[in-house]
Amino acid sequence: MKQLVTLALGATLAAGAFAQTFPSKTVTFVVPFAAGGPTDLVARQLAEAMRKPLGENANIVVENTAGAGGTIAATRVARAPKDGYTLLVWHIGMAATDSLYKKKQFNALEDFEYLGAINDVPMTLLGSNKLNANTYRDFEAYIRANGGKLNLAHAGLGSASHICGLMWQHAVKLDKSMTTIAYRGTGPAMNDLIGGQVDVMCDQTTNTTAQIEGGRVKAFAVTTAKPLSTHPVLKHYPSLQEMGLKGFNLTIWHGMYAPKGTPPDVLKKLNDALKVALKDPKFIKGQEELGAIVVNDDRVTPEGHKKFVANEIAKLKVVVDAAGQYAD
Repeated sequence: MKQLVTLALGATLAAGAFAQTFPSKTVTFVVPFAAGGPTDLVARQLAEAMRKPLGENANIVVENTAGAGGTIAATRVARAPKDGYTLLVWHIGMAATDSLYKKKQFNALEDFEYLGAINDVPMTLLGSNKLNANTYRDFEAYIRANGGKLNLAHAGLGSASHICGLMWQHAVKLDKSMTTIAYRGTGPAMNDLIGGQVDVMCDQTTNTTAQIEGGRVKAFAVTTAKPLSTHPVLKHYPSLQEMGLKGFNLTIWHGMYAPKGTPPDVLKKLNDALKVALKDPKFIKGQEELGAIVVNDDRVTPEGHKKFVANEIAKLKVVVDAAGQYAD
């Protein structure tokens, strides 16, 4: 018994010593998408904001591991050494993959340590300039009358635009669903919407605001519970909830995760640094320029974020199962 107590004490002291020196090498933020996209930009701004609170000599790099709707990157982090040096920065896909994939390489709630939420990004419902509609009421009426003849673009299974499109179609209960067209990223999808090759798209404000402002696409509504009354461009558009879709409230949130089993002291260091970063004026300004809102509620805690994601998993499962669109 004495030997077991000694071993346990030794392990505790070793873990504490490890945490005191953390980070002693480069910390990697793994992003499930290509460089230059919204999640990549969030991760790079966050890396800059977390360097100082982690320590003067802290070095953070961002690595892009795209593919399979984000699951390749997530699987990589879930199987990484449990030392806090390999972290995942991912959006709502963390919750959506639980329903989108019947064969899972990881469990979103069991295979990760939750560090906290980062931001919320509103979504916008868009149409091609060729559509014979200018208001949301006109747009919904047009879709109801022509749904079976129209196309809905998204940036790939599990993408923000895919999830948004599923949720909107589920909420309006169309008699005839639009034909869904998957692209390899938001850029090609947006280009075809601008060119009129596709009719409808729902995507993050980070991708859509410039196109709306430039008159290259039509905007009809935002997906937040209330209108974005302070946004210079989107303040002119209603929320879907205002337009009669009771309870519709969708933002594309981002969060940070470590492999399950990472030492508690290391997790605390990372969460403390994240909390400091989320209050950094430069980070907040950078996020606002992307159209994102930095989280300042209980989701900044590991417990609060995990509870939130569990609720999101349950909500999205209803939508995915109703659509019957799975990734495998």
